[in-house]
Amino acid sequence: MTKIVFKIATAREWSKATTSGIYQGSADDHRDGFIHLSSRHQLLGTLEKHFKGKGDLVLIAFEASKLGAQLKWEQSRGGDLFPHLYANISVSDAMWQRPLSNDANGVAQIDEEWFAC
Repeated sequence: MTKIVFKIATAREWSKATTSGIYQGSADDHRDGFIHLSSRHQLLGTLEKHFKGKGDLVLIAFEASKLGAQLKWEQSRGGDLFPHLYANISVSDAMWQRPLSNDANGVAQIDEEWFAC
C-alpha cells in the first residue's frame, strides 16, 4: 500500500507554487526549517489546532516515497511521528489537490471520498 502524506496550504500559496513549479513552504515552514506535512490520521487534529478560522485552504496529497530521503518522520504533537520535509516540493509530485471548506465552528472539513481513490 502506498503511503500518502498531505500538505495543508492556502490556495494563494499553492497557486504561486503551481506557477513556479516548486512549493517552498509557508511562513511556519520557513520558521521551522522544514515543510510540515501530515499523515491521514493526523489531518483533523492539524486542521483544528493550526488552521481553525482560516479560509481559502487546499489539501494536497503526495506519495511519500516520491519526496525522497529528505522526508523525515519526527516526534511531535502527542508523541506521534509527523512527516517533515527538509526540501522544497515539486508541484508535479502532487497526486491531487482539493479545496477545503469550513464548518460552522471554523474547522475545515475533509470529504472521506477523496481517500477512496
